[in-house]
Amino acid sequence: MSALADAIARSFTAAEPERPAVSPLRALGRRRLSGPQVLAQSVGTTGCAASMVLLPITLLHYGTPLSSALTLLGAVLMTFLIAVCITQFTRRQAAAGGLYSFVFQGLGARAALSAGVALLVKYVGSATATLYSGGQALMLALAAVGVPVGGVLGTLAVYLAIAASVLAVLVRGARVAALAMLAVEACSLAFIVVLTVLPGTAGPPPPPGGAPHGTLHIALSALFSLAGFESATFFGPESRRPLASVTRVVLLTPLLCGGLFLFAGWAAWTGRGASVLAAATDGAGSGVATPVVLALNLGLACSWLASATASSHAASRLVYSMGVERLLPRFAAAVHPRFRTPHLALVVIVTGVAVAGTALALGLAPAREHLVQVVRAMVVTAYALVAVASVRFLCRIREQTAPAVAAGWAVAVAGVGLLGALVVVEPLESDYPVSAIVVALLASGLGWWWVLRRRRPSALRRMGVFDATESADVLPGAGVFGPDASGAVVLVGRRAG
Repeated sequence: MSALADAIARSFTAAEPERPAVSPLRALGRRRLSGPQVLAQSVGTTGCAASMVLLPITLLHYGTPLSSALTLLGAVLMTFLIAVCITQFTRRQAAAGGLYSFVFQGLGARAALSAGVALLVKYVGSATATLYSGGQALMLALAAVGVPVGGVLGTLAVYLAIAASVLAVLVRGARVAALAMLAVEACSLAFIVVLTVLPGTAGPPPPPGGAPHGTLHIALSALFSLAGFESATFFGPESRRPLASVTRVVLLTPLLCGGLFLFAGWAAWTGRGASVLAAATDGAGSGVATPVVLALNLGLACSWLASATASSHAASRLVYSMGVERLLPRFAAAVHPRFRTPHLALVVIVTGVAVAGTALALGLAPAREHLVQVVRAMVVTAYALVAVASVRFLCRIREQTAPAVAAGWAVAVAGVGLLGALVVVEPLESDYPVSAIVVALLASGLGWWWVLRRRRPSALRRMGVFDATESADVLPGAGVFGPDASGAVVLVGRRAG
């Protein structure tokens, strides 16, 4: 008799366990998302269609064809190496905390809390910036069809409607959100690619740019445009095949988006994207046909709002994970009884994003560029931490390989260099204290750890929650279950025979 047949036969006589093993993340609803739906979350977060328009503008302003192409290729390579580092974790575990949980596995609580702060700022900041940009593009599109939306009341109405729509989609469920983002981003990408290659849209090649610190600006812009691919890791527990599908998406998204960005850069330098860039920067005043300007604004609005939705989605899973670990108030771990989404966390996140985005639109907050610079610094910080964590993690479990270790240290060195350059260069180009804010945020994670260690050390012992095998996942009698250090019942081995 084969081992499988023997296990099946034994399952009919095995008694039910007194305390079944239950995943700490089962409230979210396990094994619901398909591979394409996870890919939609990853690509949606990058705002790929909008980045295909914004990134070439940066290339033209700061670089030359050769320097921008090499820098963009370097950014794509670095992002792929970051993906390699992340997959050292995704092949072995699924966690709703994503990179935050992975950094804990490799570097412990202090580094994990710093990564948690960086990720929260990254996703909430990105959602704010893209919600603001999406609202502005939508208002331009409405004005183009004779529905002028101006003034305080008009702006408030637009952003309130956007926030309500985003919240409704996210609370309704992960599958609904993924399908909505997939449809919106796919249509936006198709339109911008077609508009770029259509006959009659080309113009003369633009002159090279020459702004100071051009390479740094292009590298940070490219890395920021590719950032968000890792948001798939927050949905591992909800994926049907978490260890396989999340790993594939994390590796595929940087290559897919990187290829599209290289195409957009080629189109910009050869003049193929002249009409698109002119319509994006000057609107109807560029001489481009009004229907093209309208369609472009709608495409950009859809892509930006899909990115805002996906970023808020990822942030909610991070907040939920911290709520389960009691690092945040209990409401953060509350789950909707029907839709199985962290609805209270979503309400707080989307409300905060909407308020901040509206404040940007009304001129009541610093410029969007300053927010983006802070978010870029947090992106680099999180990537550097997870790279070092991957090396430490592999060495601890004695599964390190030369390519994985080399990728980890390469990303860490490049990340520290980019972060240091940003902190040094930013004060030279801006009066806004971006560098001071970045340093304060980096210190806040250590401060959070110090406070928890002094006042709530039990919370530190709860960190590191990830999806665990349940009793229902194995044949009765095939697995050995026992209590872990915290008393929870977990799978500890396979029954012999």
